[in-house]
Amino acid sequence: MVQVTTLGASRGPTSGENEPKPLQSGSGVIIDARQGIIVTNNHVVDGGTKFTVDMTDGRLFDATLVGVDKATDVAVLKIEAPNLSQVEIVDSDTLRTGDLAFAVGYPLGLDQTLTMGVISGLGRSGLGDAVEDYIQTDAAVNSGNSGGPLLDSRGRLIGINTSILSGGSDPLGGTGGNDGIAFAVPTRILMFVVGQIREHGEVTRGKIGAVMGSLTATRARAFGLGIVRGAVVEDVAPGSPAETAGLQKNDIITRIQNRPVANAGSVQATVGIAPPGTRLPIVYLRDGHEHTTALTVATAEPVRVAVGKTAIEAFGAQFQALPAAPARDETAAKEEAPAQTAAQTGVLVVSVEGGSDAAQHKLTAGDIVTKVGEREVTDLAGLASALEADQGMTTLTVRRGEETVEINVGE
Repeated sequence: MVQVTTLGASRGPTSGENEPKPLQSGSGVIIDARQGIIVTNNHVVDGGTKFTVDMTDGRLFDATLVGVDKATDVAVLKIEAPNLSQVEIVDSDTLRTGDLAFAVGYPLGLDQTLTMGVISGLGRSGLGDAVEDYIQTDAAVNSGNSGGPLLDSRGRLIGINTSILSGGSDPLGGTGGNDGIAFAVPTRILMFVVGQIREHGEVTRGKIGAVMGSLTATRARAFGLGIVRGAVVEDVAPGSPAETAGLQKNDIITRIQNRPVANAGSVQATVGIAPPGTRLPIVYLRDGHEHTTALTVATAEPVRVAVGKTAIEAFGAQFQALPAAPARDETAAKEEAPAQTAAQTGVLVVSVEGGSDAAQHKLTAGDIVTKVGEREVTDLAGLASALEADQGMTTLTVRRGEETVEINVGE
């Protein structure tokens, strides 16, 4: 276990000095002693130009950033140092709720702190990252624990502590007090990501061409189902692996690759660590009846705008048509026509992927896009046409409640 300090340009007024200043610090863990490979969180190294690593034996080394993966909040550092020790790693799929867990790190600046708890849950999602399948633990984790190891009762690595939920705090910032809810990236995902970063400098993921949403109690009632765990197929791209496998809108995936599906994050996590060409068995419900199929993960080629039958994906955001307004009395409709027409113009942002370009530029679910550049947008077809025509930096005009704001996305 190590302490990672990130240095960079000062974010406040400068005194004219060019030396990097400490920006933030966190924890890390050595997973390859021979090569000097250290794993930590992306948000620990974000914005840094120089990185230092403090060892438990008092040694201090400069570190090189090998690469990061924003979708899983993982970063890989490398140091040149003799006589290192590495942690033993175990497959997180062997974990069960109730197992003991130990969090080790540098919380709140305290040196080499260990806390104990249990595994409170598995397969957690909903924190905003693109690939979500977190371990939840009640072991005390605070600011500074980020990137540190989560260990089992035998001292083996089962995950990397990445975030906490705390009243009034940012989930990744850890600025509030500990409320006994902490999350870790499991080794099942971690080791795939680290391997990709070490080999390619970045993570190459596959795709299945389906937009997924989580099955909630409200949606389960609407579907007439007695379950609240699963992933709903919101849309299927033409010619995609999902369409080839026979998946359709409103199908509900309950198992993927022989793993139970808790929500959309479960599907994203499995696909996210499946190399292109992997065959994934699927169990799904359609009209209340169970079916099986299999899809082959395709290469995720960079696409500026992905157009589906009922949704569009661009910049890491998903767009759908505004819901139809309820029918009203004809006289009232005539009186309210001008205001109502204006209110219903645009395209709805239904989700924004964590770490994406859209997320970084503060586009949020619930925004209504009314213009792309100078072009008015009234429906999905208009949005697709405008986005494909407007290359490079794109300005979206969105209606957010009573406000209208402009958001720049794209390169």
